[in-house]
Amino acid sequence: MSRRYTKADLEQIVSVQLENLNAMHDLLNIMKHQNELLNNANNKLKDEMTNFKQKVYPTRKRNS
Repeated sequence: MSRRYTKADLEQIVSVQLENLNAMHDLLNIMKHQNELLNNANNKLKDEMTNFKQKVYPTRKRNS
């Protein structure tokens, strides 16, 4: 059974598809921004860990 679509039906379908594409585009932009924030946080944490490891802490002398 094939359905016959009117011009109005097709326009509505295209309109809904365009809305969905715009929504996906917005979500992709949000995800890209979140990814950038995560990368920045990871780089900052990596730098802090590197600085922490490079610090020299005095050690207690052992009694022998």
